[in-house]
Amino acid sequence: MAVLAEMDLKLLLISTLLGLFCCSNAQKEGNECINANAKYCGECIQAGAKCGWCTDPNFLKQGETVSTRCDELDSLIKRGCDKAMIENPHGEQKTLKNKPVTHRKKGAEKLDPEDITQIKPQKLSLTLRSGEPQSFDLTFKRAEDYPIDLYYLMDLSYSMKDDLENVKNLGTSLMLEMEKITSDFKIGFGSFVEKTVMPYISTTPAKLLNPCTGDQNCTSPFSYKNVLNLTSDGKKFNTLVGQQHISGNLDSPEGGFDAIMQVAVCGDQIGWRNVTRLLVFSTDAGFHFAGDGKLGGIVLPNDGKCHLENNMYTMSHYYDYPSIAHLVQKLSDNNIQTIFAVTEEFQPVYQELKNLIPKSAVGTLSANSSNVINLIIDAYNSLSSEVILENSKLPEGVTIAYTSHCKNGVVSEGENGRKCSNISIGDEVTFSISVTSKGCPKQGKTDTIKIKPLGFTEEVEITLNFICECECHKDGIKNSPLCHNGTYECGACKCNEGRVGRQCECSSNDVATEDMDRTCRKDNGTDICSNNGDCVCGTCECKKRDNPEERYSGQYCECDNFNCDRSGNKLCGGHGRCECRVCICDPMWTGSACDCSLDNSTCMASNKQICNGRGTCECGTCKCTDPKFQGPTCETCPTCPGVCTEHKECVQCRAFGTGEKKDTCERDCSYFNLIKVKDREKLPQPNDASYPVMHCKERDANDCWFYYTYAVNNNTEKEVHVVDTLDCPSGPDIIPIVAGVVAGIVLIGLALLLIWKLLMIIHDRREFAKFEKEKMNAKWDTGENPIYKSAVTTVVNPKYEGK
Repeated sequence: MAVLAEMDLKLLLISTLLGLFCCSNAQKEGNECINANAKYCGECIQAGAKCGWCTDPNFLKQGETVSTRCDELDSLIKRGCDKAMIENPHGEQKTLKNKPVTHRKKGAEKLDPEDITQIKPQKLSLTLRSGEPQSFDLTFKRAEDYPIDLYYLMDLSYSMKDDLENVKNLGTSLMLEMEKITSDFKIGFGSFVEKTVMPYISTTPAKLLNPCTGDQNCTSPFSYKNVLNLTSDGKKFNTLVGQQHISGNLDSPEGGFDAIMQVAVCGDQIGWRNVTRLLVFSTDAGFHFAGDGKLGGIVLPNDGKCHLENNMYTMSHYYDYPSIAHLVQKLSDNNIQTIFAVTEEFQPVYQELKNLIPKSAVGTLSANSSNVINLIIDAYNSLSSEVILENSKLPEGVTIAYTSHCKNGVVSEGENGRKCSNISIGDEVTFSISVTSKGCPKQGKTDTIKIKPLGFTEEVEITLNFICECECHKDGIKNSPLCHNGTYECGACKCNEGRVGRQCECSSNDVATEDMDRTCRKDNGTDICSNNGDCVCGTCECKKRDNPEERYSGQYCECDNFNCDRSGNKLCGGHGRCECRVCICDPMWTGSACDCSLDNSTCMASNKQICNGRGTCECGTCKCTDPKFQGPTCETCPTCPGVCTEHKECVQCRAFGTGEKKDTCERDCSYFNLIKVKDREKLPQPNDASYPVMHCKERDANDCWFYYTYAVNNNTEKEVHVVDTLDCPSGPDIIPIVAGVVAGIVLIGLALLLIWKLLMIIHDRREFAKFEKEKMNAKWDTGENPIYKSAVTTVVNPKYEGK
């Protein structure tokens, strides 16, 4: 038992220490202004949005450091700093360009792509204060009849031979379908096979001329070829594509990533416009990516630049394949949306690739590409129905948060706050964007970030300005007579390098000499600065407490405002302030802990008498002289007649949920503390308590009795102890009654049967005796039986004469 008690004590001590540690950390984290330990105004306002700097020259008390000028606004005002002398700058925002989004219908006057607006505002200027977010709304609307550029990039390895035949008529067919979406459509074509080195292709002279086997006529292998720049002439597309021939390579994966990179970065050669850009990538095989070039001895990473000469990629043998991340960056930078048209076999691979490339789609290509037009239309509708916002790289310490307000009232935050889905042409959605900085990035220099919807050329340009200094910094006086070696600004000295002290009067190299320490002791027998501060330049600078409300002060840091007497767990009873460990009480309060009220109104009874005439008022509380009376004004008499009846209904509803007040119990009956006990012996007895107790016995509507006591304890709290079981009159025992009735019926039946049987036996015996008697008295006749007839018949012959 002793060991267990010791373990419990240790656990209690550990939990207490952890609680104090957590509270201390919470307080430290709670007031970032004090934790910043700011030495000048600019440093203070960078600590957080709630921080202010008091510029009042007389604000600091003896022993307080310059950093105590930096605090939360309410705390500064409470400490006596005039609101007009608190430096607290705020950020702002300006809209520099806010052209409205374009509202027009298909068939209306044709506009240049530069004149179509789908996003607003276009240009903003934000001035950021550390920790204070600046928010604005960004509106996006899908414009009707928006121009589209589509580049068809096709795998021309031998396995795509039948697909090429169907693509030859793609131009005019796709033109007809796209006219339903836009009146300004351009289409281009390119093809790819593989890097022209071993082991991707065969480098024998014959295979370089014709990589196909048998009598198949194939063109020489190549990496990427731009066959047709973007054009609005669908017939030209059909003609040029019809002239293309299939080629071949050795391995299964193709060099499509080289081709995608060139299509993305060679905008001038391809002819990309600043409109919706679609890249259709058609293949029936996998892909090589960064690192695979080592197989051919190519180790130089892809440089992401255009290397087209005569529309042919010339550096496939020199640069490795690009990585997926490199492709994502270039596709995003050039606002290209990719549609992967692949066969069903490779769809899972490209589906994973699609998850890595924003604004991309995957469609299942039939074996001969006969469904390519429907695939492109479906993929375009899927891509264009979703808008995803992306921002450029943010300066260090700057964060951005998105909240989307999409169709049908759908609101999303976090990563989902960047996008809206199921957007139709003409739909308008809004994004709430909040930009916050921490500290002062780049020493206050202006920076620019951009936000744009993925796959679109339009963007919002945001200029960021940072508040790094207070307004009063401009009025600073260098080498002021108030500061020996520093600048007087914002009510305090900002010391030069290597100088310390409230007036920069000391060098940082000799701040702890013995002579200076002597002036920081109250007398020879005390610690430096009462062990509550540091001696700086012969002056005590008091330590800071974890709790920002608690401070040391005084010439020797001998005073504090948290070691005064307490009442009700409150410093100075909550009715005064602590100055140098002594409570300065508010008016109408007195006592060492300001816990004695001089106001007699709290002792006034309802009859306008002090303490109901049955006590004296001391410190705002009645001391009752009549022991029968209790309560704050000596008006409560627990043992007076009528108390039980008065509280009966409330005891009923709170203890048993019955009675007339069961529906209004919580409202009407919460004025006393209810304590349930098991039986009547556990109820408080008059001799046990130090205050009067009234025993009550009441009956409810069901004729059940309940027992309780009513009292007002020494803390003037009303207490009711109630027995938690009702004493109800016992009803009849049903089982014996039923059993008795059933048994009675059975016994009566058996008795009737026995009586009937007895009567029958007596009756039968009588009849038998009668029969025997008659049998004895019977006399039988000995003559011929008149019923008897003989079997012999005698006939007399009348003619017989007896002769």
